[in-house]
Amino acid sequence: MNHSDPSSRRGFLKAGAAVGAALCASPVAGNAVAAPQQPEASVGITAMDLPVIARTRTLGTGRYAMEVSALGFGVMGMSYNRGPHPDRKALIALLRQAAERGVTLFDTAQVYGPLVNEELAGEALYPYRDRVSVTTKFGHRIVGGKYLEGQLDSSPENIRRVADESLRRLRVEAIDLFYQHRLDPAVPIEDVAGTVGELIRAGKVKRFGLCEVGAQTIRRAHAVQPLTAVQSEYHLMWREPEKEVLPVLAELGIGFVPYSPLNRGFLGGAINEHTRFDSGNDNRAMLPRFTPEAIRANLAVVEALNTFGRTRGATSAQLALAWLMAKQPWIVPIPGTTKLAHLDENLRVAELSLSQKEVRELESAVAKIRIVGDRYPAAQQRQVEGQ
Repeated sequence: MNHSDPSSRRGFLKAGAAVGAALCASPVAGNAVAAPQQPEASVGITAMDLPVIARTRTLGTGRYAMEVSALGFGVMGMSYNRGPHPDRKALIALLRQAAERGVTLFDTAQVYGPLVNEELAGEALYPYRDRVSVTTKFGHRIVGGKYLEGQLDSSPENIRRVADESLRRLRVEAIDLFYQHRLDPAVPIEDVAGTVGELIRAGKVKRFGLCEVGAQTIRRAHAVQPLTAVQSEYHLMWREPEKEVLPVLAELGIGFVPYSPLNRGFLGGAINEHTRFDSGNDNRAMLPRFTPEAIRANLAVVEALNTFGRTRGATSAQLALAWLMAKQPWIVPIPGTTKLAHLDENLRVAELSLSQKEVRELESAVAKIRIVGDRYPAAQQRQVEGQ
């Protein structure tokens, strides 16, 4: 991998800073990049020499299998929980640039914003609607366009309503993959699965998924409506899914989509104890793992990644993603970004393969480090442990 500054993201950011405003190329046909055009809705940024992802992976099996690019894109941080971001035109251009370069899996949710993240994905990806898959989620209580913090609603009537509204915001005829965002203890998972199954038969949804659930919940849901994928946090600093979730997914033939694969940007190496998350739109300000003390202690993980990557021409972010992709062929990470330089960095992971020996060596180096801080405050942690 030929990067001028392989041990950090600075080289990519310098390259990105040199990029001017300009074009959004025309859609990819197969693996070939078509000649740049200027479609009516196109605004944006000049492409760097970005690689094209030609490799694909399959989430799920049988009738509900879903073939997607080996690396997806998490749209959330473009408008929710990640601080300041560029204007809407720049975000649209970046999403289209990802689609141009072969990314076919884009992830959003009703609660992101709320609502506006789906609208952004819908507008940006409308020209690519026949080439990409956009996944979204239901399950939080939103009234009058406002999220009622901590309140869940996976009642059948709400699932149906959210599906109809998400279809309009995403500008699609059917939702490619519809996840329950958090387990609702008031609604049996069998009722949730049955309702999504009805939406599938009605042609409004194509596939069913769950987020942050345990093995027994997965089994119960899958018995009613086969699951295509489960989405949970998973990265070198949080490996809990390996205990029960990944084994049951392997047994049942269900795919896995790790969100926050870079631990909310931390594993990219650009965050330190002096970083402030005070924009009013950054949930890291309330996460125990992002206090100055925790950051200072956990930077040892980034240092281990940089040491490992220095002789391999890879950044800490690239190694973190490559490690995930080496774990199983049915794992598809969904890193997000608002920067073209970081998109370039992420896409180049397709050029990097870790051997099983390297995977074990990397895991051994990180295992020697004590991770400081919980990933969520207690109230949010109860939602992901409620299965």
